Parts: sequence; structure tokens; C-alpha cells
Amino acid sequence: MNDTKRITEGALMTGVYLLLLLVIIFMPMVIAPVLLFTLPVPFIFYSYRHNWKAGALMFTAALLFTLLFGPAFSMFTLLAGVGGVFLGGALHNKQSSLEAWAFGSIGFSIGAASIYMISQLLFEVSWGEQIRSSMNEALTRTDTMLLRVLGGENTEEQLEPVREMIDFLPDIIPSILVMIGIAFAFISQWLTFKVINRVEQKKLRFPPFKEFKLPTAVLWYYFFALILTYFPTDEEGLLYLGSINVFTLAGSLLVLQGFSFIFYYAEVKKWSKAIPAVIAVICLLLPQILLYLVRILGIIDIGFSLRERIKGKK
Repeated sequence: MNDTKRITEGALMTGVYLLLLLVIIFMPMVIAPVLLFTLPVPFIFYSYRHNWKAGALMFTAALLFTLLFGPAFSMFTLLAGVGGVFLGGALHNKQSSLEAWAFGSIGFSIGAASIYMISQLLFEVSWGEQIRSSMNEALTRTDTMLLRVLGGENTEEQLEPVREMIDFLPDIIPSILVMIGIAFAFISQWLTFKVINRVEQKKLRFPPFKEFKLPTAVLWYYFFALILTYFPTDEEGLLYLGSINVFTLAGSLLVLQGFSFIFYYAEVKKWSKAIPAVIAVICLLLPQILLYLVRILGIIDIGFSLRERIKGKK
């Protein structure tokens, strides 16, 4: 009886996934990217209900369907399926919300990396060159507009730092893929919590952002990668690419830690909830200076147990 129920529910969830995929394919380009975050929900929900092995079978069936009827769209299945099974399996094993998010981030990162490797090896699509060429084209159009507005003044010097950043982007593609995996896991898990709470009358949720705390190991990864970036290495070598990607990813997580501390401090000081939100927006609008300060705040929070000190004073 249980096997029949599991098979029936698996077929239903596979159908729901394929229906969502069809909707995304035929929706306008403006709306379709937003709906992409709903694709992993059937995999997460089914793996949560029946364990990761059942979820893996559902993923295999969905992948075969998309390979048969639309091989190009199997990339969506690869991303949504792998991440969904990881995340749903963690929820099935009663992991906490943040632990499940970590597992889901790993799964989605693996899915994104698999798409990257397949497109590179089978379809000979160079993501680095595509990113560089498209952003340089956009920058050239911006430069032309600025020349017209400024009456022929040379803006090349002002745009030089932007061009350097564009040339740097292909080097941190692995970090970008992991960040995509983290974002996909968070949004998909949040959507799945809404479904589970509605269907099973539960109260699954993420803890408040002010309670977000990274493990101390992230701080060590950041400092080791920072030290390695000062060594003279070949910019095409694995040591350079590995260190710069770990540095970028760990630094981004420390920025998140810094924002979490700001929300925690605002709660301790009984500030209005709007104040930390406004601070976060201002920091994102002026990233060159303020995000570095937020990162330093995150480093101090982890390295010197800043919250415990504030709690002790209170």
C-alpha cells in the first residue's frame, strides 16, 4: 500500500514539474526567470515526504522525459532535480532549516556546475567569453551614450575599472555558480515551506535573519585564501583560480554575516525594524566602500564573538 502511494505521488509530482516547465517555456521572458525558482519545489516536496532515494527515482524519470521531448530543457531538470533531492532529503532526515539550506546549496551548486561542464564539453559554449563579450558590448553602448551626454568628453578613464572587473569575472565563475546555488536553495526552500505548511498544517520556517551565524571555519578559509592571493602565481593556474574563488565566496558570506549582526544589534538596541533595512540598502547602493566595512563587521562578529560580548553587557 505504501509503495503504491509512493509511486502514485511520484508520478503526480513528476507531472507537476513537467507542467511547471511547460509554463516557463511558453511564458514571456520577463516572467519566466522568476518562475524558475518553483521548478525544484516538486522534487523537494517529494523527497521530504519519502526520502532522497525516492526523490532520486523521480529525478531520473523527469530527466528521461525532458531528454526525450526537449534535450535542451533537461538542463533545467538537472539543476532543479539535484538540488531538490539534496534539500528534500535533508528535510526528511529532520535537519534544521539552516542545515537543510546548506545541503540544498551543495546540491544546487553541483547542478549548476554540471550544466557548466556539459555546456563547455558537449556544446562548446564558453561562459567566460560569453560573459566578457556581452558585458563589453553593454559597456560600449554605455560609453557612447555618455559621450553624447557629456559633449564629447573622454570617458574611457572612468570606465577602465569597470573593464578590469569584466575581465576578472570569468575567473570567479565557480564562485558565481555556488552563489547561484545558495540563492536557489534559499528561495526554493522558502516556497516549499509554504507548500508543506499548507498541506500538512505545519509551521516550518527559517529562523530570523538576526540569528544567522556562520561557522568559524569560513573565517579561516577567507584568511588562507587572502594570503594565497598575495603569492605570485600564474593567472591561469589552479592555485590562483582556487584561492580567488574561495576568497570571493567566503568574503560574500562574511558580508552576509555582517548584515546579520546589524539586524541583531538593531534588535538589542530596540531600533525600528526599518533602520537596519535602510542601512542594508545604502550599503548595496555604495558597495565599493560600505560592503568592505560590513565584511569587517562580519569578521569581528565571528572572530571575537561580538554578539556574546554585547549579550553579556546587556
